[in-house]
Amino acid sequence: MPQPEKWPVLDWPAWRETAIGLQLRTQIVGKIRLALSPWLNHSWHVPLYVTARGLGTSAIPCGARVLQIDFDLVADMLVVATSDGETRTIPLAPGSISAFHTAVVAALRDLGVTTSFDGVPSEMPGALPFAEDHAERPYDADAARRFWRALIRVQRVFGEFRTGFLGKASPIHFFWGSFDLASTRFSGRVAPRHPGGMPGLPDDVTCEAYSHEEASVGFWPGSDAYPHPAFYAYAYPAPAGYAAAAVAPAEAGFNADMGEFLLSYDAVRAAPDPDAALLAFCQSTYEAAADLAAWDRAVLECPLGRPRVPRIV
Repeated sequence: MPQPEKWPVLDWPAWRETAIGLQLRTQIVGKIRLALSPWLNHSWHVPLYVTARGLGTSAIPCGARVLQIDFDLVADMLVVATSDGETRTIPLAPGSISAFHTAVVAALRDLGVTTSFDGVPSEMPGALPFAEDHAERPYDADAARRFWRALIRVQRVFGEFRTGFLGKASPIHFFWGSFDLASTRFSGRVAPRHPGGMPGLPDDVTCEAYSHEEASVGFWPGSDAYPHPAFYAYAYPAPAGYAAAAVAPAEAGFNADMGEFLLSYDAVRAAPDPDAALLAFCQSTYEAAADLAAWDRAVLECPLGRPRVPRIV
């Protein structure tokens, strides 16, 4: 079997319809996790996670059982399973979001999972409720797999970067609202209350998510507003001088309209060492935030981890 390219081509215009359809499907699954899970700081109870076959919820509490829902992007199936051994599958194929929504609800009912969840897409202005979205949508399985393979590569670098921080740091989350992979570090200090007003997010959710001073790095495959796959980094609150900070690699820069540093996915993909280029972006944007905001870096940081080598204390 031929090996996939290390950093696959991602062309937002070419797979836009599949990407939007996949995002809507991940939102249905994510909202089920949201409805069944107790609130965890910074909305950490809602994301999906990169798996060996696609994206998944991890275990969701469901009475005496646990529920898990996985996008198997290898077999083009949604797998809905409970800890008592029951499983239902739904094809990932061309069709309407309404039909997919109906199939997911039916699978939950068959498995004895009773829940109601928000039926309106989040952070997607103008999107129809899932049950009312009857338009037939394409599904390019190869494009979905390329996106997943890109997430695997990004997850590896974000995971390495995360090992160099002793303070509070998030898992590497796939947020279905914004359709991005993200990792966040915290200084340990409370942040000024966020003003809210973010499209598609209730202000109480936004204010809770940004309750503490942070520096984040992430990756998204593109959108109609910014139709290019890219890495991003931002700080909240952004310290004085942050936008003018020097970061690496040379292709990275601050986008004033978006209020964050951006680095083209294609620039990373074309680099002699893509992992090193992305790691440099993660480290340099973090250092800009931490230095300008006077984080206690000596207490918060440690060398990057190595397999089977304990951290020296």
